Amino acid sequence: MILVLDFGGQYAQLIARRVRECRVFSELIPYDTPIEEIRARNPEGIILSGGPNSVYDEGAPRVDPALFDLDIPILGICYGMQLMALDLGGEVGAVQIREYGRSTLEVKDHSGLFAGTAEKQRVWMSHGDAVFSPPDDFVVTAETPSAPIVAFEEPHKKRYGVQFHLEVRHTEYGMEILKNFLFDVCDCRADWTPVNIITDAVEKIRAQVGDARVIAGLSGGVDSATAAMLVHRAVGDNLTCVFVDHGLLRKNEAEQVIEAFRERSDIPLIHVDATGRFLDKLAGVTDPEAKRKIVGEEFIRVFEEEAQKIEDAKFLVQGTLYSDVIESGTRDAARIKSHHNVGGLPEVMDLDLVEPLRNLFKDEVRVVAAELGMPERMVWRQPFPGPGLAIRIIGDVTAERLEILRQADAVLQDEIRNAGFYRELWQSFAVLPTIHSVGVMGDARTYAYPVVIRAVTSDDAMTADWARLPYDLLEHISNRIINEVPGVNRVALDITSKPPGTIEWE
Repeated sequence: MILVLDFGGQYAQLIARRVRECRVFSELIPYDTPIEEIRARNPEGIILSGGPNSVYDEGAPRVDPALFDLDIPILGICYGMQLMALDLGGEVGAVQIREYGRSTLEVKDHSGLFAGTAEKQRVWMSHGDAVFSPPDDFVVTAETPSAPIVAFEEPHKKRYGVQFHLEVRHTEYGMEILKNFLFDVCDCRADWTPVNIITDAVEKIRAQVGDARVIAGLSGGVDSATAAMLVHRAVGDNLTCVFVDHGLLRKNEAEQVIEAFRERSDIPLIHVDATGRFLDKLAGVTDPEAKRKIVGEEFIRVFEEEAQKIEDAKFLVQGTLYSDVIESGTRDAARIKSHHNVGGLPEVMDLDLVEPLRNLFKDEVRVVAAELGMPERMVWRQPFPGPGLAIRIIGDVTAERLEILRQADAVLQDEIRNAGFYRELWQSFAVLPTIHSVGVMGDARTYAYPVVIRAVTSDDAMTADWARLPYDLLEHISNRIINEVPGVNRVALDITSKPPGTIEWE
């Protein structure tokens, strides 16, 4: 086991996930977990995550100094490195030139973490503080032009630190460096597999639910379907699935979800058409956080109403992922946006949540789904947000605007699939800003909506790059949308990566 101590960094869970990619079990725990509990878990190694604070901020997260006296290898990343340096007698301070994004470091010592990597390598930085002098007996192993200490180590006590984020794909040798820590320093074994995830999830579900009845919120996506399949393995006939059509789905999606589920599963499915009540609640609402919270609460209220019709139904299954959790904000991580199934939940609920995927990323869920025998088309379905098209209409949500966006998005999806790009993209969708622009169609003036095309590539949704789609494909999509969708006279392309943007607009 590798324990990752969470200091509130947006990529904290990503560290744990990268460890699991190396087939080593890992778990994310709060930074202030008592030393006795950490020792009792008997980890092979400990990783200190990054975080948004300066080590000198009032109330900045700190660890019990006894952590560094444990006979357990420790790797500090970004804030974790700075905290290690400070607690062990080094000096940390604010840098004159902050580093955000790509940087190039030069390795000064290849005997430890950098074994087998290049002398110069691209890394991903995100920091305003840096280590100015290392603790006694630590050796500086890498530097950049603006920071003379971006990695250090004390191999005898197995203490290591890196200023850059080795867990993100932008860091060229991040996985090699991590593997050097896991296998050469910690002596871990690569024996963790998706089967372990399934087994552990089923055991935890049975322990939580017991003999009670359970309902599962089914959306048609891989997350909710995988969560439902795991719960079905645990509780069998005590599970009922509920599909709520909130009127914010894509073209023909409700019918497709119901048909696909009933063809491949014998789990009871209740279909609730709640289009009217959701649109009534969203009428006149333009703030995206308010939209998410309205949708989140209304989902819960519908599920509660359906649960009352099922004797002894006490639990609600959600396909919540860790990316939902971290973006919605945690005790130590900043809120980016409130996902409807996390930050959008009402304070008072009649049902207890069952969330077997809460600590997983999308691609990990896909591995589990494939292991469970889910059809490939479902496994590789692009993510679709719970609030649906409500957060892809930038402004007030109306039935007219929903229909325009549905048609535009259907054209985009059709062309993306026909061109063979669907599996290559993390997400592709249309956005409808509620503004108008002037155009000319049939020698006459038009004043209509623009549609924005958003297409990104990603591994885990924590970072994403805009997709370089061929110009001729973009031209064809644009022509079809303008010609086939009434009310649209302009198509634009979003070329923003994450960060600084998010994948969804709201």
